[in-house]
Amino acid sequence: MLYTDQIIACVDCGTEFTFSAREQEFFAQKGFTSLPKRCKPCRGARKDQSGSRGSSEYGGGYGAPREREMHSVTCAQCGVETQVPFKPRGDRPVYCRSCFQK
Repeated sequence: MLYTDQIIACVDCGTEFTFSAREQEFFAQKGFTSLPKRCKPCRGARKDQSGSRGSSEYGGGYGAPREREMHSVTCAQCGVETQVPFKPRGDRPVYCRSCFQK
């Protein structure tokens, strides 16, 4: 398919920006169906404002980063009480940091 540069007005600041043929090709390859709505500076400002640098639950995505939920367990090897960042299922042993590293 042949793409041509398009001029689009930013919904935030009203500045016109170019949606290049190369960007359109990239959008098509990724399966994106809608046109971009914001110019590059406004996209960056929006990402900075929402804290969405990445998509993990530990530091990105939409909104404020969530705290990691920790679960108390007893180490299967040495018996010490420890905290792990996952909910144990019970079908596998769980170890403290030092036993796990051994």
